[in-house]
Amino acid sequence: MAHAVEIGQNGEQAFASFREPAWHNLGTVFTEEKSTREMLEAAYLHDWNVRLEPVPYPAEYNVISPSYMVVRTNPFGEADDVLSTVGQRYRVLQNEDLFYFGDALLDGGRWETAGSIKNGRMVFGSLALDRETVLDPNGVADVVKSYLLVHTSHDGSTAVQASITPVRVVCQNTLNMALSGTKQTFKMRHTQTMAGKVAAAREALSLANTYLDEFDKQAQALISKEITKAKFDKIIEAIYPRPTEDAKGAVKKWETKVDLLEEIYSSDTVMGAGVAGTAWGAFNTLTERLDWFRTGRGDRAQENVFAAASGFDPVTNAEKGKILAAVKSVVGIS
Repeated sequence: MAHAVEIGQNGEQAFASFREPAWHNLGTVFTEEKSTREMLEAAYLHDWNVRLEPVPYPAEYNVISPSYMVVRTNPFGEADDVLSTVGQRYRVLQNEDLFYFGDALLDGGRWETAGSIKNGRMVFGSLALDRETVLDPNGVADVVKSYLLVHTSHDGSTAVQASITPVRVVCQNTLNMALSGTKQTFKMRHTQTMAGKVAAAREALSLANTYLDEFDKQAQALISKEITKAKFDKIIEAIYPRPTEDAKGAVKKWETKVDLLEEIYSSDTVMGAGVAGTAWGAFNTLTERLDWFRTGRGDRAQENVFAAASGFDPVTNAEKGKILAAVKSVVGIS
């Protein structure tokens, strides 16, 4: 499967990863910790010089509210890129500012990934947190690591965001979802300045331990709950009901989705990890489909898959929350 990591004319890939060649062997893989500057350079995120330039209008136009182009210096030595058109209140943010923001939130930390997608319109990075969840009721040792994910857009579509993101190691499923009574995300609009926001973000993310405590509780409950194949089928039906009408091949599409879920459920990332036959295995089957097996056409579909697997697609994150609620309801977890 292709992914929409930004690629230069000579094959340079705007993605870097610590030790693991995540997302299908893309980008630069490194084995020693990198400084923030080195990470930006490895992912071709440095020195973009994102700036606003006035949209040129004919002299006879009476422009009341001028528009501006968001322009960057191309990181691969190509012509400058126009990333978007925005209003006069929009404030540009350099990639360096985003990553130093992440550093400030954690007082340092190890950068795990960095990259850009959508032809430079969205950039992201993740810092490893010193915390992991180990689910080991019967010697399974299924591990979930936690990260601080920072990302933003250069086209006005996304705010500056920092969020706590659990990732299941064996399959790289991003288990990024809202949990009742907890907060995991800080957001800041591009009409605001970064100055003075670090303290507010730290305060918001100080609740991260509360979020991760609740995540641990939910995960332990799921892996401790054994389910039958019939119960797994009931979970699928609860989340994706069989269509009552076959408009535009709806029944065939539903059957294809169910077949894929059955395949994932019996795969090494579930069966091989020793969590098959548990509500945790069912939950990760459903989230794996969202992260790695979404269908669609063209670059937009590839971008959506990458955003989902990276943890910064709000639609996917919301659906994961619905999946968790449905799994708990069907198997009887409060």
